[in-house]
Amino acid sequence: MANISRYGPFDFTVEPFDDLFRGFFRPVRATNSEAVVQIKMDVKEDEQGYTVHADVPGVKKEDIHVTIDGNQVSLSAEVKRETGNKDGEKLLRSERYFGKAYRSFTLGNDIDDAAAEAKYHDGVLELRLPKKAAASAKRLEIH
Repeated sequence: MANISRYGPFDFTVEPFDDLFRGFFRPVRATNSEAVVQIKMDVKEDEQGYTVHADVPGVKKEDIHVTIDGNQVSLSAEVKRETGNKDGEKLLRSERYFGKAYRSFTLGNDIDDAAAEAKYHDGVLELRLPKKAAASAKRLEIH
């Protein structure tokens, strides 16, 4: 798909010849050997609370950490690289990610962290986060 942009002949905020040769050259990107991996997730809400499904494939459940602070939820996971090379074996190419991934988000209501549940199955972390009961307002009598 072509990128179409509007060109104004009297727009002198940029040099008119900056983009002249842009289409002739292939863009070069500096790559980092460690890719940045995001924890992808779905968040659903109902009257009782929130349900979160987060994809964290290839991670042992001992290496996943969930922290709840009021209405803020933080997920972190660590994928460890296997270093076991057999004799006479050498690594030709490695594209699998290893390292730490972190995700934090804020929900609309405070979470009852005592009743929260977490399950991990087939690379998907499922969190059930019940809403904290709203504190009822107390009316003070003036004496």
